[in-house]
Amino acid sequence: MSNAGARKTGIALTDKQRIAWLRLIRTENVGPVTFRDLINHCGSAELALEMLPDLSRRGGAARAMRIATVEEAERELAVARKFGARFVGIGEPDYPPALRQIDGAPPLLAVKGNLSAATLPAVGIVGSRNASISGAKFAAMIARDTGRAGYAVISGLARGIDTAAHRASLETGTIAAMAGGLDQPYPPENIGLMQEICDGRGLAISEMPFGWEPRARDFPRRNRLIAGAALGVVVVEAASRSGSLITARLAGEFGRLVFAVPGSPLDPRCHGTNGLLKDGAIVTTEAADVLDALSPISRIDLFSDPAVREPPYESEKPMLLPPGEEERDRIVDALGPTPAEIDDIIRHTQIQAATVYLVLLELDLAGRLHRHAGGLVSLVMPD
Repeated sequence: MSNAGARKTGIALTDKQRIAWLRLIRTENVGPVTFRDLINHCGSAELALEMLPDLSRRGGAARAMRIATVEEAERELAVARKFGARFVGIGEPDYPPALRQIDGAPPLLAVKGNLSAATLPAVGIVGSRNASISGAKFAAMIARDTGRAGYAVISGLARGIDTAAHRASLETGTIAAMAGGLDQPYPPENIGLMQEICDGRGLAISEMPFGWEPRARDFPRRNRLIAGAALGVVVVEAASRSGSLITARLAGEFGRLVFAVPGSPLDPRCHGTNGLLKDGAIVTTEAADVLDALSPISRIDLFSDPAVREPPYESEKPMLLPPGEEERDRIVDALGPTPAEIDDIIRHTQIQAATVYLVLLELDLAGRLHRHAGGLVSLVMPD
């Protein structure tokens, strides 16, 4: 396999920029998509922080928004350093290159371990927490063989299939995607495994703040990291309502390859994987099925251009003037509780695209906009 996929690209953030980025992503109503829009509009996180109060006010915020302070950001950076971790920005060389390209990629990742694992082409391996012996052995075989072929293995540090995949790829490079903060690994019995990963050739990553205990709604975000960072995802065992199927669905949405291991129709742990096969997933009975399918796309540099970056100096880029009230009213009137495509809003209102995006950004910061999968948006309706 070529080493092209491991070539590092990007521009390092300055210490000042890193603090501003951390403040911005930890600020109320600022998620990854809003973060990107703010950088694109303002040119830098520092200027975006200055403009937030005005932008949210124009969007109709009922109260002043809570903006993370410099002291809070510096405190989190200090906690990360004490834990042996750091924060990597989406435009920096050590950010997983495939993850950069998905909609809503985390602007900052907390990382601990061997950063070389982040820039290897990656294969996701996921499956049942209540894995069968044969399922765990098969996951380990796939992880071991793909690791030896030059891929990092990324999984979610869960019991069962995830644990088998991580352990089998400790020597070649494995990535543990976390649902909580890096200092809150789950489940507790895998704390030792996480330490082995970070002390060896592996890496732990999270988009959540230090101290954040994982909750049920955080695991789909973890699954998103796995699907986005990998070129393909292998599902070994999964019940019909398994979280692994969320990872597979996201992988398909991101244009990644989805592999599934067939199993007995009598075993509930195989209902989900057999369903994936019916829907067109690649039948996987050996590592060669994965390696042969991934070989053409792992030999080229598909993910070299950072999705979000700041200039290394103060930009002179002119910003769009605030939209008029008549334009803002037309855009708000075009929205409703039903998700709509932004292109449809532009066509319906006949308003310049940049103005529509700016009004949506204002509404988002004011807490009046829902962002849905696929780039759809809807208006938050009053109770």
